[in-house]
Amino acid sequence: MVVVLAVLVAGGLVWLARRNRGKILAPVAEAESGVPGQPYVGQPIPAEQRPLGRIDVRGLTKEYRGAKVVDGVSFSAEPGQVTGFLGPNGAGKTTTLRTLLGLVEPTGGVATIGGERYADLEEPTLRVGAVLEASGAHEGRTGRNHLRVLCRAAGLPPARADAVLAAVGLTTAADRAVRGYSLGMRQRLSVAAALLGDPQVLVLDEPGNGLDPDGIRWMRELLRALAADGRTVLVSSHQLAEVEQLADALVVIAAGHVVATGTLASVVGGHPDLETAFLELTAGKGGIQ
Repeated sequence: MVVVLAVLVAGGLVWLARRNRGKILAPVAEAESGVPGQPYVGQPIPAEQRPLGRIDVRGLTKEYRGAKVVDGVSFSAEPGQVTGFLGPNGAGKTTTLRTLLGLVEPTGGVATIGGERYADLEEPTLRVGAVLEASGAHEGRTGRNHLRVLCRAAGLPPARADAVLAAVGLTTAADRAVRGYSLGMRQRLSVAAALLGDPQVLVLDEPGNGLDPDGIRWMRELLRALAADGRTVLVSSHQLAEVEQLADALVVIAAGHVVATGTLASVVGGHPDLETAFLELTAGKGGIQ
C-alpha cells in the first residue's frame, strides 16, 4: 500500500509540473533574458532609397457611428529621424497608426508610405515593421516558433528568427512558451517580429510598455540606431521624458486634431520641458468621447 501511494504521489507531482511548466519556468526565463549587450545590426538604407520610407498622412478622417475619432489629421515622418507621435488617451493616435498600416479603412484622406498605401506595397514585411501590442503571439507557442511562423508567411529564412531573438535578448527564452513571458519579454518579442524583414520603416505604439529602465534605454538606443541608418521611425508614447531624449520631430494630436508638429525644439519652444509644453498644448482638449 505504501509503495502504491508513493507511486501515485510521484505521478501526481509529475503531472502537476507538466501542467504548470510555463508558470514554473517564467521567473527563470526572465532572469536569463536580459537586453542584448550589442546594438542591432541591419543594412543601412541607401540615400536614393530613403524617400521610399517617407510617411505622409493627409487629411485623414475616421468616423465611428457618426463620431470623428480622427478629424483631418495631416503630418509627415521623415527618413533618418525618430518622430514622436503624442496625445492624450482617446486622441486618435492608435486609430491613425492602424489606418497607416491598412488595418482600418479611413472615412476620408490618405496615409501613405513612400507614396503608396500599405495595402499596395509589394513586399510590406521588408518595408514596414510594426509594434501595436505586446507580441500578439499564441500563448502555447514558443517565442522561436512564433517568429518562424511569421518568417514562413513572409517568405523569410527560418534563421532570421534566431537573428532577431538575439537582437532583442531573448535567445535563452526562445524555446519557452509565450505564456511564461513577462510583459517586458512579450514587448521585446513584438520588436523582434517587427525587425524580421530588416524594414525601412518602423511604426511603434507604446514600445516601452513593460520594460525596466535598462530595457527602456536599450529601446532608445535601438530606435536611434535604426534612424541613423536612414530608417523612418514613428513612435507613439505617453513617456514624455523618454520621448524628449529620443525624438527628432514631434506630432501632437488632441481630440482627433493635430495641435502641434515640427522639430522637438520648435514644439517645446520656450517651455522648460516637453511635459510642460504637451500639457499646455492639450489643455481642455480631451479625447473623443
